[in-house]
Amino acid sequence: MQYALMIYNESGYFEALSDAERDAVYAEYFALADDERLVSGAQLQPAETATSVRVAGGRTLMTDGPFADTKEVLGGFFLIEAANLDEAIELAERIPAARLGGAVEIRPVVRR
Repeated sequence: MQYALMIYNESGYFEALSDAERDAVYAEYFALADDERLVSGAQLQPAETATSVRVAGGRTLMTDGPFADTKEVLGGFFLIEAANLDEAIELAERIPAARLGGAVEIRPVVRR
């Protein structure tokens, strides 16, 4: 089954790390990228670069930036192939953001 691991972290957390800490975090992400269960993934540009689009009453409404003003922002994602939720959780636990003040949301992917 495929799962999306959506990585949320506090805005600016990465910049607050020392160079050595940043290098260690990058190494962990690169190690995850080498896991055979990883289908794809990407780091996202900062939330300030987002454009939110809504259609209401036939009108398209666009807003610069994310819709909600939140403490945590979606910073990236992994798409994985895992046997079950327990295996997906095991991979999510390895994502540095999960222990550095952020969170990893796991969602099964709908297959049609």
